[in-house]
Amino acid sequence: MNGRGMVLLGAVSIVTSAGAQQASPPAPLAIGATFTIRSAVLHETRRINIWSPPIYSESGGVRLPVLYMPDGGLEEDFLHVAGLLQVSIGNGTMRPFLLVGIENTERRRDLTGPTTVESDRKIAPRVGGSAAFRSFLRTELMPLIRSRYRTTDETAIMGESLAGLFVVETFLLEPRLFATYIAFDPSLWWNDHQLVKETADRLRTMDAQGRTLYLASSHDDIDQLTTRLADLLGAEAPPALTWHFEPMPEETHATIYHPAALRAVRRLFAPGAGRR
Repeated sequence: MNGRGMVLLGAVSIVTSAGAQQASPPAPLAIGATFTIRSAVLHETRRINIWSPPIYSESGGVRLPVLYMPDGGLEEDFLHVAGLLQVSIGNGTMRPFLLVGIENTERRRDLTGPTTVESDRKIAPRVGGSAAFRSFLRTELMPLIRSRYRTTDETAIMGESLAGLFVVETFLLEPRLFATYIAFDPSLWWNDHQLVKETADRLRTMDAQGRTLYLASSHDDIDQLTTRLADLLGAEAPPALTWHFEPMPEETHATIYHPAALRAVRRLFAPGAGRR
């Protein structure tokens, strides 16, 4: 990243046909944009990474839906998800989206809700900050993205593990915040799987009009909690909710994100799919 607001990666060299290297000076390779935002809610500065498909710059009037992702730093999941979108949009299996990656400062603080379990509280100096992080998204980041970029009203959020926990929690507590919620191997064991315990009651009173939830689980899904959540959706999901569950037993917790994300974007954001 540089001070001019570009996400940078690598350098460029030139090789002649004779095989002798005539290397140019290393030059930054721009793959997107980056900026920081001082959050009054979180009392800290956060880095935001942006990737946009070529159509965004080629057509000055186009507006795009937005896919938000926690774990969105360059050393986290931003690069492989941006690459997945670039390929999927390019080969016509996905509609164009703007990708907004939120880089972590205290991941285990921001992506977990309150807990009464002592062992949960030992995973980090601070936990239980998901409500504040959600407020940051709702009141600071999302309005800024709408004002700075040409966007539609369609929004989605995607995450794995603790970020998947945050996605499911947000869906259950504030389903109107995003149109589409995508969670892979969500850490539903948190707080003695309290979210799963609350799911049936929350589904019965949920305003799910126009909402979609996509879940995927690997071989390592702890206590098959994502499967249990899917069972509850099968029994209690309101008719207005569109939901999908993708068991992926061939994957582990370490490998599920990329293949599950590919399946999710192809299914949920295929060209011609319903737009909100």
